[in-house]
Amino acid sequence: MSRLKSMITAATLGAAVLGTSSSAFAADKLVILLDWFVNPDHAPLIVAKEKGFFAKHDLDVELIEPSDPSAPPRLVAAGQGDVAVNYQPQLHVQAAEGLPLTRIGTLVATPLNTLIVLEDGPIKEIADLKGKKIGYSLAGFEDALLGTMLGNHAVSIDDVELINVNFSLSPSLYSGQVDAIIGGYRNFELNQMEIEGKPGKAFYVEEEGVPPYDELILTVRNDAVDDPRYARMLDALEEGVQYLINHPDDSWDAFISAYPNLDDELNIKAWADTLPRFALRPAAIDRARYSRFADYMVKQGLIDESPALETYVTVIE
Repeated sequence: MSRLKSMITAATLGAAVLGTSSSAFAADKLVILLDWFVNPDHAPLIVAKEKGFFAKHDLDVELIEPSDPSAPPRLVAAGQGDVAVNYQPQLHVQAAEGLPLTRIGTLVATPLNTLIVLEDGPIKEIADLKGKKIGYSLAGFEDALLGTMLGNHAVSIDDVELINVNFSLSPSLYSGQVDAIIGGYRNFELNQMEIEGKPGKAFYVEEEGVPPYDELILTVRNDAVDDPRYARMLDALEEGVQYLINHPDDSWDAFISAYPNLDDELNIKAWADTLPRFALRPAAIDRARYSRFADYMVKQGLIDESPALETYVTVIE
């Protein structure tokens, strides 16, 4: 081989190696479908993105707000998106239906759902709701929660009148349309009512007979759990949560810098109330806790039977 040819060959190979190296270290795209419009519940994801933790782990993360909040899990199950922000109670239903989804991480590690009454109203205890009107948004799971909470005080769900108020929960309560609402979030509806000058009193589901559960989780397709991007995503998310807890004010600044339309009193209050509820170890899982809740879902008739837990819950190492 001539010297010139050797030099050309070496240069060509060097360029190829450099090109391969550049591609290898390019950030991998990852599409996360949110459960709802961006709000403080999503703070760990926003902070991980805005403070560079995803980028540090070679991930280019796109967060997509859904036009239909019920769609993300099914879109991810169909391969149209990588990760869906989901709800643990819904995951049990989805698994029982055969949807190929697996939980790999947690965002919000406690229930947010509550039963709310007016603080200065006539309802002082849950037992006082007998014969009263209760507003709800979504039938099914909320009915089960309410039935459990009422039953904990010797009141049957047949002893109350259920009224579908759609998503007008707080207004239906402080306007007098109903005496209580089920499905209001403790970090949003309570703050909204306080801002409106109609403070509420919450009864917490996990204190009234409902097994504790994770409010928001991360789910992926069953056949994609070994995707190496997910371990890096969870590492970045844990770093994001740590930063969020250690630097809440700077994290808030990053949050509203990305979403300036959320810089208002309601979101400021919700931000503070949601901070202690984020999962500090997003990848960790309490299998016994998930099993107890699966049994609860069966007992409430929300699913006929629960598949084996390992078929829809995993820990990525």
